[in-house]
Amino acid sequence: MQQCGLWIGSGPHLAASGTQAPVPNLRSDTFPVKLLSCGCKHDVSQPLLRAALDGTVQECVSFVGVDINICSETLMRHVAGLNAGRARSIAEWREKFGPFQNREQLTQVKGLGPKSFQQCAGFIRINPETALRTHSEGGPSADKPVAKKGKGKASQPISDQLNPLDQTCIHPESYAIAMKFLSVVGGSVSQLGQTELRQSVEACVRDRGLEALARSLDATPDTLQLIVDGLTQPPGFDIRQGFDQPDFKRGIVSMSDLHPGGVVTGRVTNMALFGAFVDVGVGRSGLIPNRYLSAAKLPEDLRRRSLALCPGERVEVRVIDVDQQRKRITLDLLRVLR
Repeated sequence: MQQCGLWIGSGPHLAASGTQAPVPNLRSDTFPVKLLSCGCKHDVSQPLLRAALDGTVQECVSFVGVDINICSETLMRHVAGLNAGRARSIAEWREKFGPFQNREQLTQVKGLGPKSFQQCAGFIRINPETALRTHSEGGPSADKPVAKKGKGKASQPISDQLNPLDQTCIHPESYAIAMKFLSVVGGSVSQLGQTELRQSVEACVRDRGLEALARSLDATPDTLQLIVDGLTQPPGFDIRQGFDQPDFKRGIVSMSDLHPGGVVTGRVTNMALFGAFVDVGVGRSGLIPNRYLSAAKLPEDLRRRSLALCPGERVEVRVIDVDQQRKRITLDLLRVLR
């Protein structure tokens, strides 16, 4: 029995209540945590499981960031500095006044103080496309939000203009340093992610050194590196773009989709004395007989191992034979995917 993942099939109603935010596509509050332990031999501590799941989701949100104008209230709770109450306040502000046009407008949300803003701002993105599209489709209220008053201070008006830096990983506290750095390299915020700006930034860092540049800008090397990343990454950059590709080819879902001579991808599930079993996404593992596991097809680092392949390795294979009656699939190894 393969247990590469957990299938939550006992809550079909939950699929319709998923989050609307594609960044990232995670659901930690839309199904009971106890469903994750279905099929386990021993009981799993629910509080520990919940804490582990929440920690994983928050880490993913921190790496990827969230588009605040399409992010669900559920997902917002996992952004650092936000909780259920603040997430609800942000959603209500959005419903009343329309999409956020810049990060600074978050300071107008009820219950979101300076400390919370400092914690969450770096993980929140303002995507111009979704901001403008949601603005035109949603039709915000004619009322304008009023800036909150600080203790003993007059409220300062907040701009409703888009800020290109709000779609990057750069924290608002570092905007002034980012603008100074742009002036040093001779660029502008309108060039974010463009090849010309990236080449100028890379040349400047290479010639002067990151630490020396950081000292001249009165910043730490870590802060400047984050600014460099934010300025050179294309708008809408997603760190997940560099992740591993899917194990299976699209459209291959059953044995009837396999034909002799076809090339598919899969993942090794088990090794035996007579060959390797490979899951190609059709509900039945195929077998690569030993005669097709020649050393010439293996990377150099795998040729001296007692087992040619190990469970978990991704491979590209050619279909040799499909026996529908006996439910057997014979494969030929083409290469190991790295």
